[in-house]
Amino acid sequence: MLSQRWFTNLSWGMISLVFGITFIGLAAVYSSTYTSLGPSSLYYKQIVWVSMGVIVMLFALIVDYHTVGRYAYIMYALSLFLLLLVMVIGRTGMGAQRWLAIGPFVFQPSELAKLSLTLALARYFAEDPRRGGYGLKDLAIPGAMVLIPLVLVLKQPDLGTALMLLLTSTIIIVLAGIHLRSVLTVLLSAAVIFSLILFVPPVRHKIWGSLKPYQQNRIRAFIDPSSDPLGSGYHANQSKIAVGSGQIMGKGYRHGTQSQMAFLPERHTDFIFAVIAEEMGLVGSGVLILLYLIFLLIGVDTAKNAKDRLGVLMASGIVGMISLYVFINVGMAVGIVPVVGVPLPLVSYGGTSIITTFLAIGLLLNIQMRRFMLFY
Repeated sequence: MLSQRWFTNLSWGMISLVFGITFIGLAAVYSSTYTSLGPSSLYYKQIVWVSMGVIVMLFALIVDYHTVGRYAYIMYALSLFLLLLVMVIGRTGMGAQRWLAIGPFVFQPSELAKLSLTLALARYFAEDPRRGGYGLKDLAIPGAMVLIPLVLVLKQPDLGTALMLLLTSTIIIVLAGIHLRSVLTVLLSAAVIFSLILFVPPVRHKIWGSLKPYQQNRIRAFIDPSSDPLGSGYHANQSKIAVGSGQIMGKGYRHGTQSQMAFLPERHTDFIFAVIAEEMGLVGSGVLILLYLIFLLIGVDTAKNAKDRLGVLMASGIVGMISLYVFINVGMAVGIVPVVGVPLPLVSYGGTSIITTFLAIGLLLNIQMRRFMLFY
C-alpha cells in the first residue's frame, strides 16, 4: 500500500489537469448528446466509464511500475489474443470489425493493444540496453512486436489505430537509441517507397486498390473536400464549419447549431473538439489545448527525470501516445489531418478509450511519484 509520504510526492498539478480536462469532456458529451427528452443515456454511461477509469488509475498508482513492467509481455500477449478473437467473433460497426462484446459490455481491444505494446517495448529496451545504440539487425525483435498487432489492426480495418501503433512505437525506438546510420537507411528506404507509390502507376494502383472504399474516400476528401461535400467530405466540412462558426467567444453552451441540430456527425466521439470550438469559441478551445499542453509538459518532465531506463521509456511512450491522440483528433476537426477515427483523450465518449487513458495516466503518475524514492 502507499504510505502518506508517497502521496505527498504525487503530482497534484497533473491530477488537477486530468480532472479539469475530464470535466470539460463530460460537459461536451452532455451537450452533444442532449435530446428533447433530456440528457442522453450516453452521458450517464460516460460518467460510469470515467468512474471506472478513476478506479483503474488509482490501482495503477498502488502497483509499482516495475511490477507492471514484469507483466508487460503477458499484457501484450493478451492484447494479441483479443485482437485475434475480434477477427473470429468481433462485432461489426461502421464497416469495421473492431469490438468484442462480453455481456452488456462492448470494448475495443485495439485500444488496449496501443498501451500494452508501449509497455512491452519499454521493457524490451530497458532489459537490453546498447551503449552504442541499436542497429537495424538489433531491431528485428521489437520490429516483429510492432508488426504483429499492426497487421491485426489493419485487418479490422482500423487505419487510425494502426497509425497510432506505428507512431508511438517509433517514438519509443528512437528514444531507446538508434544508430544514425540506421536512421538514414530507414529514411532513404521510406523515400524510395514513397517515390515508387507516387511515380510508378502499377505500384500506386496496387496500394490504392488494397484500401477499403471508405478509406479511399477519406483520402480523396482530405485532398479535396469540395469533391464530394455531401458524401466523403461531409464529416470534415461540417467540422470546419462548426469550428469556424464558434469564432472568438463561441455561440454559448448547448447553443451550437452544427451540433445541436445534428449536422455534425460523430459529434460525441471523433468530432467532439468541433462541438467545444463551436460552443466556446477560440477562447474555450484554446483553454482546452493549453490544459493538454501543460499536462504533456509535466509528462515530459516525468520522463526526463524518471528513476531508471524502464521509467523513462514507459513515460515517454505514454506521453507520446497521448500527444499523438490530441494532435490527430484536433487536426481532424480543423481539417489539417485526414479523418482516421482517433478519439480526444479524456473528452471523447467511449469506455475503452477512457479506461485505457486513465490507466496510462496512472502509470505516468506512478513513475513521477517513485522518482523521489530511494527504495522500491
